[in-house]
Amino acid sequence: MLAERERRVLALLARERVRLETSRVLEVGCGSGTWLRDLVRWGARPESVFGVEILSDRVSEARRSVAPGVTVERADIAQLPFANESFDIVLQSTVFTSILDDERRRRSAAEMRRVLRPSGVILWYDFHVDNPRNPSVRKVTVRELATLFPGCEIHSESITLAPPIARILAPLSRQLYDITASIPQLRSHTLAAIRPR
Repeated sequence: MLAERERRVLALLARERVRLETSRVLEVGCGSGTWLRDLVRWGARPESVFGVEILSDRVSEARRSVAPGVTVERADIAQLPFANESFDIVLQSTVFTSILDDERRRRSAAEMRRVLRPSGVILWYDFHVDNPRNPSVRKVTVRELATLFPGCEIHSESITLAPPIARILAPLSRQLYDITASIPQLRSHTLAAIRPR
C-alpha cells in the first residue's frame, strides 16, 4: 500500500510540475511525521518542511523522528499559526475523515486555502468510503471536495486497495495486490491535487 501510494503521489507531483526541492511545504495533522519524513526523502529541504498536529504526544513523536530542520508545531488545523499565502504545498492525509462536524471541515479547508500561495497546490489523500466498523470517521467524496474548496481546480483519482482486502492480499503476493488494486470499485482513497483557479 505504501509503495503504491508513493508511486502515485510522485507521479501526481510530476504532472502538476511541483518541485519539492524549491517548495515550502506544510502538512496539517502530521501525526507521528511519516509524510514529513517522506517529503524530505523525496527531495524537500528540511528547513522548508512544516507540520502541525493537535495531539501533544504525536507532536513529540514527530519531532523525534523527522530530519533536523523540519518544524513541527502543536496547532489546530482550523486555526493555523501561519501568515496568508505562506506555502507552495499544503498536504493533508486522512485528517478530514476524522472531522465529523461540517462547519469545522469548512473552516479547516478555508485555513488550508488561506495559507496556500496562489500558484500552490493542496495535496489531498483521504478515504472516499465510510468504514462501517468505525463510526468516528466519515468519508469525503470528490463532490464534497468541490464544496470545501470552491473556486479551485481539482484533479483526483481513486487509489489504495481497501485496507481489509489489502491486509489479506499483500502478504500473499505483490502481483495479486496490484491486480486487485487496479479495480476502481475496490479502492478506498482519493488522491487529489487542488489548485486555486
